[in-house]
Formats: sequence, structure tokens, C-alpha cells
Amino acid sequence: MLGQLVQGGHGVNPSRNEHTIAVSCEVSGRGYWSGKEVRVIIHPASLGTGVRLIRSDLPAIPVCEGLVSRRYDANLRTNLAHGEATFQMVEHLMAALYALEIDNCICEIDAEELPSLDGSSFEFVEQLSNAGLIVQAAPRKRLVIRDRLRIGTMDGWIEAVPSRAGESYFEYQLSFDDQTPIAPQAFGVELTPNRFMREVAPARTFVTKAQADQIRGAGLASHVTNQDLLVIGSDGPVDNEYRFRNECARHKTLDLIGDLALAGVDLIGRFTSFRGGHNLNGQLAAHLAEMAAQESHGTKSSFVKQPKAA
Repeated sequence: MLGQLVQGGHGVNPSRNEHTIAVSCEVSGRGYWSGKEVRVIIHPASLGTGVRLIRSDLPAIPVCEGLVSRRYDANLRTNLAHGEATFQMVEHLMAALYALEIDNCICEIDAEELPSLDGSSFEFVEQLSNAGLIVQAAPRKRLVIRDRLRIGTMDGWIEAVPSRAGESYFEYQLSFDDQTPIAPQAFGVELTPNRFMREVAPARTFVTKAQADQIRGAGLASHVTNQDLLVIGSDGPVDNEYRFRNECARHKTLDLIGDLALAGVDLIGRFTSFRGGHNLNGQLAAHLAEMAAQESHGTKSSFVKQPKAA
């Protein structure tokens, strides 16, 4: 058995009930890719709602669930779509909601691309924390990893293994080729709301100077300055400073958390990515969602464990 879906008072971790926020909160900014102004208003929601994103700028006000079943592949970001309800760069919001244990909410968004802010989850976390938390009258479902599973290749992989003491642990191991100015680095965190707020949420999106020049040369993200994200050259950040020595690995961990949040359940286990990205994260999230669904129906997961890469 690769995983066990737990609902109620018995399991590896002390169980918790579902949560929503106490009052609505708002975050505004511009999208990285589109440059459009966008406002996100996050509202409380009833038990069992989950995370729902709505396009308030469209006449039909279409809805998309914050689940991996609505995910589609995109370069350098995680996108969701259900009919006309399309959303780009949802990972920073999803990471904040998951880490702060906000299970039920309505995210009212008036554009396709979410605001980039400073390239991190910090403002989402700040506003959600100020909104407060309400405990709801049903237990939150959790998927407990029982056996090791891995997807990917020797050049990049992601794996889930059982936790040692019922913790939820997320780690990213970053290693680019010799041509990049970004040094190999790693970061891992046993996830709690406080640790996410202090150690993960402030970590920003990053690109190399060569990548930034290429993107701007293509006419994209022309409004984004070197203060809006980390642009890293041969001597370090250009017109900026690191918030953490290993900020790049921390941001990749933030992305990992946000992408796996799309599984739709609390994850109990240790999740490690080596040179992975949104695509591999999405593949694992899909497997975890499948495992949770099959465990919920009392059937065995069809996921086949991959051999460990050499």
C-alpha cells in the first residue's frame, strides 16, 4: 500500500478539522507575463467547498477548482482551466493556502494571470493571516505515504517517502549546469504555518540575467524590473540582494508545496525534488490525488513504484 487516506481522529499526525478564513481579504498587483493589473479577493467558504477560483471579470463568472485535475502544462508556471475559467501562475497562492491550512475559500480574480507581487507568497500569507481562521465541523482528509515512490530520471526526479514521525516535509535540491551563475544549493522544511511564513513565503522567483534578457528581448515582461524578482548575474543578484543564502532553493520548495497542494488533501510524508520543476510536481500531484481517491473508495492505488535512479 503506497498511501492511506485518513479522516478523523486516528492517524500518524493529530487530526485537524477543515478551516476557512474569518473575513475576506484582498491582494492586488500586476501579472508577470501579461502586465495586467489584477485583484484577488479571497472569501470564506462553507465546509467541503475546497479552493475555488472564479473569473469575476467574465460575464458568466466561471469557476475552476484548485485541483490537479484542472491543471495543464505551461512553461515556468502552473496554470488551471475549466472551460472559460482559466488562471495562470496559481502556485504562489496555492502554497500560501495549503501551508496556512485554509481548506475552503472562494478566490475571486478579475484577470487570467494572478499578481506576481514581489515574486513570493509573502503578501498572500500576510493578508490571509490577518483575515484569521475559523475551524469547521468536519475532519480534513489526509493522505499518509506508506511506501516510497519516485518519478523522473537521473537528471531530475521527485519522490515521496514515509515520514519518520508523522511530519510533512518538503525539500528541493537545486543543481544547474556549469554555465549558470546560480550555485548548487538545497533547502528543506518540516511544514507548519509559522515555518512557512518565516522560512519559505518570502523566497522570490528568480531567473538568470541571460534568461531575463531573452524574455525581455521577446517583448515579454517588459514592465518587470530587477526589483520585482531576482535576476541573477555572474556577481549575484542584479540591483537586488538575497533574502536568504539559498533563496533559489527555498523558492523552488515554495513552488513544490503549491503544486502538490493541488492533490486536494493534506500530505503526510517526506517530499523531495532533485532538479524538478512544475511538470514533475504536477505529475506527482496527479498520482497523489489518484491515490487519495482510490483509498477513499477502498480500492488499491494503481501507481507503480519507479526504481531509484542511479
